[in-house]
Amino acid sequence: MQVIPVKIEDTLAKSYLEYSMSVIVGRALPDVRDGLKPVHRRILYAMYKMGITSSSPYKKSARIVGDVIGKYHPHGDSAVYEALVRMAQDFSMREPLIDGQGNFGSIDGDNAAAMRYTEARLTKIAEELLKDIDKDTVDFIPNYDGTEKEPVVLPARFPNLLVNGSSGIAVGMATNIPPHNLGELIDALVYMIDNKETNLEDILQFIKGPDFPTGGIIFGRGGILEAYKSGRGSIKIRAKHHIEHRGNREIIVIDELPYQVNKAKLIEKISELVKDKIIDGISEIRDESDREGIRVVIELKKDAMSEIILNNLYKHTQMQVSFGINMLAILDKEPKLFNLMEILNTFIKFRKTVVIRRTIYELEEAKKRAHILEGLLIALANIDEVVTIIKNSQSSKEAKTNLIERFDLSEVQAQAILDMKLSRLTSLETNKLQKEYDELQEKIAYLTSILKEESVLNNVIKEEFLEIRKKYANERKTEIVDDYDDIDIEDLIPNEDMVVTITHRGYVKRVPLKTYERQNRGGKGKKALTTYENDFIEDFYIAKAHDTLMIITNKGQLHWLKVYKIPEGSRTSKGKAIVNLINLDKDEKIQTIIKTSDFDENKSLAFFTKNGIVKRTNLSEFKNIRSTGVRAIVIDKDDELVTAKIVKEDDKYLFIVTKKGMAIRFPVDAVREMGRNARGVKGITFKIEGDEVVGALSLRDEKQEILSVSEKGFGKRTEAEAYRLTNRGGKGVIAMKLTNKTGDLVGVVATEENHDLMLLTSKGKMIRVSIDSISKTGKNTQGVRLVRLDDDDKVVSVAKTPSQKEELLIEE
Repeated sequence: MQVIPVKIEDTLAKSYLEYSMSVIVGRALPDVRDGLKPVHRRILYAMYKMGITSSSPYKKSARIVGDVIGKYHPHGDSAVYEALVRMAQDFSMREPLIDGQGNFGSIDGDNAAAMRYTEARLTKIAEELLKDIDKDTVDFIPNYDGTEKEPVVLPARFPNLLVNGSSGIAVGMATNIPPHNLGELIDALVYMIDNKETNLEDILQFIKGPDFPTGGIIFGRGGILEAYKSGRGSIKIRAKHHIEHRGNREIIVIDELPYQVNKAKLIEKISELVKDKIIDGISEIRDESDREGIRVVIELKKDAMSEIILNNLYKHTQMQVSFGINMLAILDKEPKLFNLMEILNTFIKFRKTVVIRRTIYELEEAKKRAHILEGLLIALANIDEVVTIIKNSQSSKEAKTNLIERFDLSEVQAQAILDMKLSRLTSLETNKLQKEYDELQEKIAYLTSILKEESVLNNVIKEEFLEIRKKYANERKTEIVDDYDDIDIEDLIPNEDMVVTITHRGYVKRVPLKTYERQNRGGKGKKALTTYENDFIEDFYIAKAHDTLMIITNKGQLHWLKVYKIPEGSRTSKGKAIVNLINLDKDEKIQTIIKTSDFDENKSLAFFTKNGIVKRTNLSEFKNIRSTGVRAIVIDKDDELVTAKIVKEDDKYLFIVTKKGMAIRFPVDAVREMGRNARGVKGITFKIEGDEVVGALSLRDEKQEILSVSEKGFGKRTEAEAYRLTNRGGKGVIAMKLTNKTGDLVGVVATEENHDLMLLTSKGKMIRVSIDSISKTGKNTQGVRLVRLDDDDKVVSVAKTPSQKEELLIEE
């Protein structure tokens, strides 16, 4: 015995490389030409050889699997059966290659019945993969034991790799090719044949993107384009749904699922999210799917918004999935990453090879038959002499020799004459032979032209493609839309003026400002909202649809919300719970909402609390907000936020008013900018016990007018210079003379030209009056009546809005 020393690392590397290549080429990756892995190719070929075609009776799957294992694929029967089952599933294959009878599994993840129960046969389109396989169109190799021959690749009359896609994990590499629409692919291939100088941009007018058997919606074209260019990319697929209404409730109905998503597991996941209160607003979920299609019904609660629920479902469940495209396939026994153009060009080249090989085979067969017919026609033309030669010959061998010598025939021709039946001697049969010979000459000429002229070859391939398209093409199932992350959604939304209202219980809505008509001073107002028991309108804002609302809570957290994301309602609708629009903790309450159109670092955000604390923070610190919000201000336990204001670069003063009618004006610089986690400094000291801050402003100059409003509907205009400038933290001066008739002060606004005043009452009435109609008086007066109120009603909020040119009639 001879011992040969070897390095273990070299042996391991060599062995592992051989193993990995065996897995890559012989098991896990598809061939770029027919789009099949060896197991799928062997199943289809075995069924073809067994005669189990689309027109034959079904055969037991166990019989098919046994034949595949016994002749071509010496692996486990379960692996072969699973491959067969997948080719029969219309939710796995865009164009199923096997017609299954029995239980072949479901989109809920149910397994197929055992192979002894199910039956199968080839589909019509699968036969197109095998067509002409007996005409020397592809190479054959010995099977695993050398007793049979199997094809290296199937002739494939359509690009199955792209039509049905493929996925597989090899050693150190993986493939994931999505399915596509057959009609789109054929159109692209025909265009490429007609136009030699074709680029990807040309092809994309035909191939829109992947087309999954389960439908769904592809969000964004960027990932598709990247995958088609490089061979790798990622796309987002969403479930397709529609909204139904039952009374005042919305119902989300899922009609289509993303590719390879298990419906039963999806429903189970949604139920878990509802149970764990991760998604709030779903009252019931049930599966109403049947043979007609998928129908998953998600019933929402009364105050739930379908848009918000859907966004949460997309975020937390497989109603939205990412599909990583990796177009890896085998070419010439080597794995290669293909882009779209390479796959299509390779397939056209393959089809040319198949057609050329088929043409050569058919040409040889035609020439052989024509050669025999030439001999038969010679014999018929000299039939008497032929009969004499045969009669005078001692044996058939001598007769053959004599015929060859007399008429200069080949052995094949002479044998055909000897084998000819006497019925062929009739004139009718003679004419048939002559007609067959003439047709063969035409066929030979045509087949020869295919081999000689590329244009004829291209026409043959193109005609076959169009024939496939006519037979099997169908409508696209998967919709493709632009991703909202790729486009600016604000460009699609008109930047209109909106009235945003929020109630004490946290219901919010937006209504176009034009809905509210301006009224004369003293009008009763229009109903702005339908309020419910123990609820009233707490605040409202005039904002553009593109503006950002910064929502600040009692915990000092600041959240973002674009105005256009607030549901639009009617003038009297209740609105939607704001907790469905932003992420709030259970014990978190909204204290104030302010609007902004930018986050300029030359601006700051001033916070004012009930106890007179003021704080200023640079606005740029709030431009990047997490979904959970950020800390905006630290608030004492016995304090709460009253309001916050944007302080612009040219603003000079801060102005604070209290419920008992006191006011203080001091320079903006008296409050330096602080970080988000700071508490702030004293803004005003209360002169009267029980007093509290009810409003605040930032002012440009002393000439700016301040409009004060009391809870019983009185108001007045006063210039800022009437309020003596003091140091921060002082007790202030009288802002408005308050009596039982006026009630406490509820708020202030800085007036501007061509603006109206809007007032909101606790009963939900809103009135709009011209600021010009309000008298200008000194600071120590009670003002004029702005709105008539019922005895149990009062003003709760005030705001200003751009004025309308025309004064409209009061609604009585």
